[in-house]
This record gives sequence, C-alpha cells and structure tokens, in this order.
Amino acid sequence: MNHATVLILPGWLDSEAAHWQSRWEAAHGYTRVQQHDWLRPLRGDWTVQLEDAVLAAPAPVLLVAHSLGCILVAWWAAHSRHTARVRGALLVAPPDVERDDLRQQIPGWAPVMRRPLPFRAIVAASTDDPYGAFEHAATLAGQWNGELKNVGPLGHINADSGLGDWPEGHAWLQTLMKD
Repeated sequence: MNHATVLILPGWLDSEAAHWQSRWEAAHGYTRVQQHDWLRPLRGDWTVQLEDAVLAAPAPVLLVAHSLGCILVAWWAAHSRHTARVRGALLVAPPDVERDDLRQQIPGWAPVMRRPLPFRAIVAASTDDPYGAFEHAATLAGQWNGELKNVGPLGHINADSGLGDWPEGHAWLQTLMKD
C-alpha cells in the first residue's frame, strides 16, 4: 500500500477481536490508537491521543475510524496544525452523537465538527445503523467533503454485521493512497 502508516481509530468501547478493525490490525500490522478510557470517552483526551499518534507515525498517514472515531477525526482535523501528515481517512458508521440518547450516553461529543476535512475522505454508512440514520451520515459526508459509500443494511458496520475481514472496505482504504 505504498508505505503509508495506517492508524486504527476505534469508537466507544474499543473494537473487539472479531471487528474488522482488529482483523485488519492483526493481518496488516496497522497501529491502533489507544485511548485512556474506552468506557467514558473524553473528546479532548482522545484528540490529544490522536495528535500524538499522528506526530509519532511516519508520514504519510491514513486514518481508519469507526463510529465515534469518525467524530474524533473531524474534531482533530479542525484543531491540529499537523493535518498535512494525513493522506486520507476511511470514516465508517459515523454516529449521530447529537441525538438525545447518544448525547446522554457519550456526553461532550456534540455538536459534531462539520468543517470540510483537509484530506481525502471516504464515509461508509449503512442504511440501518441503529446509531445514526443513513441521511445523517450522508449529510456529514457532504459537510466533510467526503465520498459517500452506501454499504446497504449492515447495521453499525461492526463485528455483528458479519463482515469478517471486510475486503470491500480495505479496497477503499487502498484507494486513499492514490492521488
């Protein structure tokens, strides 16, 4: 994949072993950005961890975010002076953290940063994600200047979706290396 450093950004509660992110990490040697608290995520803390990981990684960097990790990428990109190190981002299943139930479960993450991302992005969304409507993800993709991919009815695009190694998603990641 043209020697990019791939950083895995799980969402709330981390990604279990059967999750495609964990499978990619094991199969391809990608690096998971560890967070101090997966249960009670603090946006500022998570942003610092991502900033440190991007600075420590050899450029160019590709970000592979799932769920809350997508919201993290948008906030980080709006505040970091090091976004030029990032070649692209695969943003999968962005949740609607502005929804009342999620705002209570994961406080401090709303509102969502809606500025265009300064790097290429692919936003993959499901038509039946319980944490965010497809229309919400489509709106974010437009605001982030990302390319929207409709994966159909795959729930939250996680281990429960039965994706295994999710070769389609990995192919999209590989396209992010190309200009």
